[in-house]
Amino acid sequence: MLQGALHQIGEDVAERLDVVPTTFRVLVTRRPRYGCRSCEDAIVQAPAPARIVEGGIPTEALIAQVLVSKYADHVPLYRQAQIYARQDIRLDRSTLADWVGRAAWYLRPLRDRSAGARYRARQNEDWSAMGLCPR
Repeated sequence: MLQGALHQIGEDVAERLDVVPTTFRVLVTRRPRYGCRSCEDAIVQAPAPARIVEGGIPTEALIAQVLVSKYADHVPLYRQAQIYARQDIRLDRSTLADWVGRAAWYLRPLRDRSAGARYRARQNEDWSAMGLCPR
């Protein structure tokens, strides 16, 4: 049958679309404390990293996921809580609402800036429609 060595003459490539469900993980931050043996009064420790929810469990990525699901995908918080519960993550709707409120506080300057830009753009449209040129 075959009388010589085989060599590649081409290849077929097939692509498939797959999904990896949302994966939750726990991020651990370790901050060692150091003390001086001779003076015993000095204890030094690096400051804790800033968080959107002080003392809370959510990372910025999790809060962003909640916001995108709520505002871009129109998934209410109670339904998000049900989705997370199917993955053994028990989050109350009021907890999610608290996270949304805290994130809104941090995003307020961005909202104010974009609202101001929209207002200025609307004013420019009105002035150009009247034949006026804003300066």
